[in-house]
Amino acid sequence: MSDVNFEEMLEDYSLTIHNGEIVEGTVIDVKDDEIILNIGYKADGILTKNEYSNNADVDLTSVVKKDDKMTVKVLKVNDGEGQVLLTYKRLQQDRMNKVFEEAFEKNEVLTGKVVAVLKGGLSVAYGEGRVFVPASLVSDIYERDLSKYQDQEIEFVLTEVNPHKRRIIGDRKQLIVEKKKKMQEELMARIEVGMMIEGTVKNLTDFGAFIDLGGADGLLHISEMSWGRVEDPKKLFKVGDKVNVKIKDISDTKIALTLKLDENNPWKNAAEKYHTGDVITGKVARMTDFGAFVELEEGIDALLHVSQIAIEHVEKPSDVLEVGQEISAKIVDFNEESKKISLSIKALQMDEKKSDDYDDDVDNNTEDTNDVEENVGEE
Repeated sequence: MSDVNFEEMLEDYSLTIHNGEIVEGTVIDVKDDEIILNIGYKADGILTKNEYSNNADVDLTSVVKKDDKMTVKVLKVNDGEGQVLLTYKRLQQDRMNKVFEEAFEKNEVLTGKVVAVLKGGLSVAYGEGRVFVPASLVSDIYERDLSKYQDQEIEFVLTEVNPHKRRIIGDRKQLIVEKKKKMQEELMARIEVGMMIEGTVKNLTDFGAFIDLGGADGLLHISEMSWGRVEDPKKLFKVGDKVNVKIKDISDTKIALTLKLDENNPWKNAAEKYHTGDVITGKVARMTDFGAFVELEEGIDALLHVSQIAIEHVEKPSDVLEVGQEISAKIVDFNEESKKISLSIKALQMDEKKSDDYDDDVDNNTEDTNDVEENVGEE
């Protein structure tokens, strides 16, 4: 064997590369869909756009220039056409796996951008790596539609790092729960019964409204929304409304709210406006078998018992009255302490009957007097 042949064989041996090997190359050319590198091998290395980055929108010509040095990983020594296939993103992923492992051990809070909304959760970019956040760990509440997170920056911690199975799992829910717990503790430490506080309407139900107080939700029950009768909370509020409410009660972490304040209590000066014997006008608000409740003003209802609806016998209020009907009645009892007013149409009718009887008596007496005067005149 000649010396030349031995040297050529030695050179070929020294230039041998293997799949998975990390090599350094120099950029020879940059195209829209691939980068060509001189890696010191008998064939050039090809780095496709897909193997450069997970970002399909990346512009290779703007991120890489001719003569740039790049460290890459060999995917396949011979692609069938004598070229060496390379990867950059997988090498970066290998490096990121180490970053993820350290972050997992330290329970470090990471921030990444949501690059894809998947069926089961979110794909989040962190550096050159990807983290999957399952739908159940995106928030502390169930969210049917995750599309609002697209392109958003979110914080998370890692709950699983398994590079071999390509499982890098993130958890955002944990951070939200911890943050809310801290805010709740701070809120509970500074509030007290009787305090006025501003909140935001978070949710509306048939029985009331849940108000976000900045750390915990308080319940504004439908019965506490007004001194008057409220049929539907959605007619008074909408989600997102800012409201000033009073803390009525605190029980552990449950907060009861009210809008029934002393200054807007209609019973505060009711004794100045309503007296036994007064004739008032009101609207029938609701009816029961034993009577009808008549609204005199917002927050003040009076009871018109079925026995007081008319002089004649009434079987049930709905036989002669309708909700919304305006009626006149006499106040027969006013109890400021128990906040009760009793009405009677019957008493009003009896008063009117007495008045009519009196007028008839007066008319009859007048007629008799005229007759006497006429007889006296004739005599």
